[in-house]
Amino acid sequence: MRNDIKNIVESLNNNKPDRKVNIMEVCGTHTMAISRNGLRQIIPETINLISGPGCPVCVTPAADIDRILEITDKYEISVFTFGDMLRVPGTKSSLYDKRSEGKDINICYSPTEALDFAKKNPDRQVIFIAIGFETTIPLTSVIIKRAYKEKTSNFYTYNTHKLIPEALEILLKDKQIKIDAFLCPGHVSAVIGSRPYNFIAENYCTPCVISGFEPYDILESIVMIIEQLKRGKPEVEIQYRRVVREEGNPAAVKSIYEVFDKSDSVWRGLGNIPVSGLKLKEKFLKFDAKTHFPVKEIKSVEPAGCECGNVLKGIKRPVECKLFSKVCRPDNPVGPCMVSSEGSCAAYYKYEKLKT
Repeated sequence: MRNDIKNIVESLNNNKPDRKVNIMEVCGTHTMAISRNGLRQIIPETINLISGPGCPVCVTPAADIDRILEITDKYEISVFTFGDMLRVPGTKSSLYDKRSEGKDINICYSPTEALDFAKKNPDRQVIFIAIGFETTIPLTSVIIKRAYKEKTSNFYTYNTHKLIPEALEILLKDKQIKIDAFLCPGHVSAVIGSRPYNFIAENYCTPCVISGFEPYDILESIVMIIEQLKRGKPEVEIQYRRVVREEGNPAAVKSIYEVFDKSDSVWRGLGNIPVSGLKLKEKFLKFDAKTHFPVKEIKSVEPAGCECGNVLKGIKRPVECKLFSKVCRPDNPVGPCMVSSEGSCAAYYKYEKLKT
């Protein structure tokens, strides 16, 4: 494998573009793999890898965090969430702070744990914070269908799920951002396939390659992108063929839309993006925490000086934020990109702080 990587890097250097090419990856696992393996340091300097909104925790707006915190204050509930969500800052507080105050907030690894807890504790109101892109949405769908079938009356989901292709179109329309190609997410694409990205090549003349996560996968995907740019014929290619099919996983996609309809959604840094989120179908609305636990309107604000919004759009690198590594660190995160294990700032801090 080491020789394979050496050969592909030599190939890149021998065929490097004669202008700066911006390639955006939109998957947090790609972000971590690029930083951990030092890929920016071994590719030609004319190839610029920039991170996009590929971290679901990072793109969750402060308003959602604030609303969840308000629910924990107003109602006697048990909250279940994935670990990364615990320390994401709202306007004034976080779930970690609320747990320190004695609120019943639990880390789980699957929504199954939340539903099982609800069934074993019928006197408790239980909320699962549903977060993630197309990779995790099918599991939320399965759990909601199970809760419906089993007539569970004390289980709710606070839905923050978001859809990747719609966000990519917003990035392409933003004049501040100059994207020459996309390194598309392998996990998401295993569910939705390659077809949902076709509009990027057809309408925006921008190459896309769906990549695996090993260093060789990413480097080979970059080679494929450069070849597309040189041919002047953008298309959607699959490098990660051992996992991703053009049609994706139709059963998983069907499961999503049995439970959800598309809706507008607010992304941190990107604002409100039409049909980039999901809402429960009327049949399943009784499981909607936002409906069942109403709270007052909250004026949410982003942390002062935090550049997470611009980092998520690829306008700035983490090291260009004045708070990076000085005030904002993994042990004292100011913004969500330093909290999540898939966040760009966390990746830079852990692997690239001394290289840039």
